[in-house]
Amino acid sequence: MKKLIALAIALLMAFSAMAADRAHTLKIYNWADYIDESLLKEFKDWYKQQTGEEVEIVYQLFDINEVMFSKISLGREDYDLVCPSDYIIEKMLREDLLLPISRDFGSTPDYTVNVSPFMHQMMANTDSGNRNVADYAVAYMWGTVGLLYNTAYISAEEVKTWEVLRNPDYAGKIYVKDAFRDVYTSLLIGLKKDEIDAGLVSRDEVSRDTSPESIQLVEDWLNSMKEGVQGWEADFGKEMMTKEKGWINFSWSGDAQWAIDEAEKVGVKLDFSVPEEGSVVWYDAWVIPKYAVNTKAASYFINFMCMPENALRNMEAIGYVSAIGGHEILAAQSDSTLWEAQDVSYFFGPSAVAACVNPVQYPAARIISRCGVLHDTGDRTEDLLAMWTRVKGDNASTFTFVLLGIAIVALLAGFFASKNRKNSRRRSKR
Repeated sequence: MKKLIALAIALLMAFSAMAADRAHTLKIYNWADYIDESLLKEFKDWYKQQTGEEVEIVYQLFDINEVMFSKISLGREDYDLVCPSDYIIEKMLREDLLLPISRDFGSTPDYTVNVSPFMHQMMANTDSGNRNVADYAVAYMWGTVGLLYNTAYISAEEVKTWEVLRNPDYAGKIYVKDAFRDVYTSLLIGLKKDEIDAGLVSRDEVSRDTSPESIQLVEDWLNSMKEGVQGWEADFGKEMMTKEKGWINFSWSGDAQWAIDEAEKVGVKLDFSVPEEGSVVWYDAWVIPKYAVNTKAASYFINFMCMPENALRNMEAIGYVSAIGGHEILAAQSDSTLWEAQDVSYFFGPSAVAACVNPVQYPAARIISRCGVLHDTGDRTEDLLAMWTRVKGDNASTFTFVLLGIAIVALLAGFFASKNRKNSRRRSKR
């Protein structure tokens, strides 16, 4: 009996130690190559200075929003902090998978106020179930969808329109991002430009439109240009552009900036354009999942990442554009010897009506005004995926089929979770 008691006490002590360790561990789930990793170590020291507490970091990576969502929705992981994209944040909010983010940092300044008002406007456009998205998410990075192109073969005039993708002269030199939401919504906004300009429908309404008619419209357009597509790519398109194996890449602005910088090193001139018919703006944001354990360290980490000096280091390391605005960022990003003046007051405020900043990273206001925002497609996701698979045919990537499987699992998980919540509410009423 004494041995059993001793064993029980030892087990209890072990579990207590594990619980204590977990209480001082920050589990982060983020995209690959999406942070200056030296900041992770520096946060541990900064957190100790601010709170007097130790913290260890477990940093893990995902490459598909739906994989992250599946783990969170099924309660299989107790991540304290994740970095999903706009449309998944909508889904997580609607399914009650997020916790509010505390801005109580004691004597530490609240650096989250440095987030550009433009990001708050975008987030306010999120379908959040009548919740203030800013209470649950802090914007991290953002960008546009457009065309990365080789200036030796493609003119700036040609990439003012999506129609360049249907030019038979460029067949075999075109790469398209294997991202069905980004491609679908960008093209639909472009295809409905005349209706938008005539006031028959708003750009926001179009960005939410997944009707059978609109899906067919985009599918027909994609079918008319797919013979010229060399590859549907998740990540390799930008490298093909730097090697001049591709001349046009339907891509994200962050990938485009990376490719532009890398190509310059080998004497290849690339540039980026958001077609005049319209496109989309996207964002990723930090959120705290409902199963988080160390919410204090999570909120402090978000605050740490919103410090202007850390935002600049991140941008330098990964090529994407921070959601942080303000005079410090504007001053650091301005260079009249490299860039022509343009209106980016939407992001930095009135002082930036003629700022000399990189137009790939900070598009002019007139470009942003033509862009919609990505949204969760809900139960229409399967229809969009089916369309995407039909367009790509035998070239459909493993990514697409994996995504389709994840989408089905997530829908089923959502159904059973909803059923359980309803049962729980019934029990509470009894």
